[in-house]
Amino acid sequence: MRRTDDFAERRKHIANLSDEELYQRFWELTDLVVDPLLELGYKNTTPSVERSVLLRMGISSLDTQKIVNNCMDRGLMGKGAGHCVYKLSKLEGISIKEAGDRLTAGEGWDKVLASFKGGE
Repeated sequence: MRRTDDFAERRKHIANLSDEELYQRFWELTDLVVDPLLELGYKNTTPSVERSVLLRMGISSLDTQKIVNNCMDRGLMGKGAGHCVYKLSKLEGISIKEAGDRLTAGEGWDKVLASFKGGE
């Protein structure tokens, strides 16, 4: 059976690549597709999205609003509310739930802010 499409023509630029080179090419192209999506996520979050992330981390719906408001007040929305909770959890060696409780109570924000100023 003979192919009637242009597959052979379209694959000429990759025909001589090894499996490893094809593998690398695949991930290069994947990055080209995914990078703009990640950029959109970094630049275009909303309080609703951030509350949703926190809910999925096990934080109560009442506490999510407080954490998101604190993130907005401190200019951390671009970092992500869930990331702030996670960051405090790692910095303090406590659970996600405990970190959420501390941030809800207004505690630990100085550590979170300082950690992001370090470039993370």
